[in-house]
Amino acid sequence: MSDTLMTQRPRRLRRNAAIRRLVRETLVQPADLVYPLFVVPGENIRRPVPSMPGVMQLSIDQAVEVARTSHELGIGGIILFGIPEVKDPTGTDARNPSGIIQRAARAIKGALPNLYVMADTCYCEYTDHGHCGILTQEKGPDVDNDATLDILGQAAVSYAEAGVDMVAPSGMMDGMVAAIRRALDQHGHSGIPILSYAVKYASAYYEPFRDAADSAPAFGDRRTYQMDPANRREALREATLDVAEGADMLMVKPGLAYLDILRTLRDRFELPLAVYNVSGEYAMIKAAAAVGWIDEKRVVLENLTAFKRAGADLILTYHAPDAAHWLQNG
Repeated sequence: MSDTLMTQRPRRLRRNAAIRRLVRETLVQPADLVYPLFVVPGENIRRPVPSMPGVMQLSIDQAVEVARTSHELGIGGIILFGIPEVKDPTGTDARNPSGIIQRAARAIKGALPNLYVMADTCYCEYTDHGHCGILTQEKGPDVDNDATLDILGQAAVSYAEAGVDMVAPSGMMDGMVAAIRRALDQHGHSGIPILSYAVKYASAYYEPFRDAADSAPAFGDRRTYQMDPANRREALREATLDVAEGADMLMVKPGLAYLDILRTLRDRFELPLAVYNVSGEYAMIKAAAAVGWIDEKRVVLENLTAFKRAGADLILTYHAPDAAHWLQNG
């Protein structure tokens, strides 16, 4: 075989769009995407989040309409984050049967029974101090891991009773999956799966989210319970513990800076794997696109493809509506 034939072989399968589509190894579909929604008290509210262009805090009536549009676009599901009217030291509204998430879940599932609805299960949006659980003063202010497990279980049960299809604990408490699984099973919700934020790093990419969810810590940071960005082996330990405790799915958060972690988990575990394309990643693209430095559509779809290629089965992303439109319409 001539050298020319050998060197041109790869390019023969790139000659036009049709053949590139036929041999494409990694495909992203709208059904792979989960759209995060931020729900607030009130009516007819669509309050823009300044650091996340295109993202809004939504009253329940508006969240129903955005969920409807998402469903019509073929997006795989939504995940709800609640911002309560009143916050307190233990985040009471998170486990209140009439809390913001519970009311939103009932409204959305009532209007769209076939839409898959997840609920983020954490306390940072509900506590007046912005940390992910009950505080202890034993060694200075920090989250009391074991005390928080009980109220995480209560919140998960409350969300299940409101009609959510899946709970997603994100606080990185040790033992959170086992505690939530036990609480759900004891209250007759053994069919509700758990998507664990198993590998969640203490990342600088979260800042815009804290504007959207009104969840910035009042003091300190979350490095005592979220993971050090430098650690890979620790990610395997965290994921292994959550699998043993009964997690149905695992998540890596953030996404772009942790594709190696995503690939490592994909190679190690058989469970479905999610990745969170977080607020800072979204905001950087929006900012660069706004001044014409990048092609927003191409960059977004390239990033989503990278998540799938690295091993993600589903992608939580604020780009979901735009991406679904682009994927459907070319």
